[in-house]
Amino acid sequence: MTMATYGATAKQDATRFRAKTAGWRKVVHVIVLVVLVVVSLGLPFYLLFITAAKNQSEALQLSLSLPTEWHFWDNVKTVITQGEMIPAFFGSLIVTVPSVLLSLIFGSMASWILARRATKPMAVVYSLCISGLILPPAVVTVMMLLKMIGMSGTVIGMICVYVGIYLSTVIFFVTGFIRTIPISLEESARLDGAKPLRIFFTIVFPLLGPTMAAATILLVLYIWNDVFYALFILSGNVDTLPLNLYNVASAGLHLNNWHLIFAYIIVMSIPLLAVFAVAQKRIISGITGGAVK
Repeated sequence: MTMATYGATAKQDATRFRAKTAGWRKVVHVIVLVVLVVVSLGLPFYLLFITAAKNQSEALQLSLSLPTEWHFWDNVKTVITQGEMIPAFFGSLIVTVPSVLLSLIFGSMASWILARRATKPMAVVYSLCISGLILPPAVVTVMMLLKMIGMSGTVIGMICVYVGIYLSTVIFFVTGFIRTIPISLEESARLDGAKPLRIFFTIVFPLLGPTMAAATILLVLYIWNDVFYALFILSGNVDTLPLNLYNVASAGLHLNNWHLIFAYIIVMSIPLLAVFAVAQKRIISGITGGAVK
């Protein structure tokens, strides 16, 4: 065997070895991904559903075994009727929808200015705006301020708090995405005599669809599931779904009734799943387009 033939054979063997190794690597990656999905998502959802379908005695065991008799729909009916979920649902809706809409509108407008004015003072302002992502608001100070202006325990006060808290999230997502939009589009409209508001709402805002979808999912998730700020600010004047669950569990209606608590959580999560199903196609593109760039 000549050196040339030996070299060619060695290259072929090395190529086959790399291809075989790459194939096994892909298989290992798929197995690891499946295990992670099952452990992090499948197992909790399975436990949530089967516990919501059990009776009280079986639910207290918190095991992975299937119920001897399925009581899922009975438990759902109980939490809806006795747990007063309908008023709490509308309370969550009244608080969540305006909070999300105002955060998206004001946050995207602020992002437009921060993205187009690339100066050192604006960089400092941008850093201050997104600092809300890591700096939690002082609840006591917020409560005192709302009490001073007469908005404590009101829906409007709660909406203002949510908007103030989550503006930083919208600004973080949207600012980077706006920087990728050609400024020539805005300059053409400005030459035609368009005012800033018209330029923003007719040219910039329609292009923010993917990023706004991702921000909407996050804001709805945060606000819909929030019980901490609602507990201190609403003070029982208005019920949201998480706050109502906390109240009825504390009052003893669902005390040690894990089957009812889990059924309540499932019903409470249905609107979130619906929002995610509608906007899922734009979530990944929104995250990569806004937060990464």
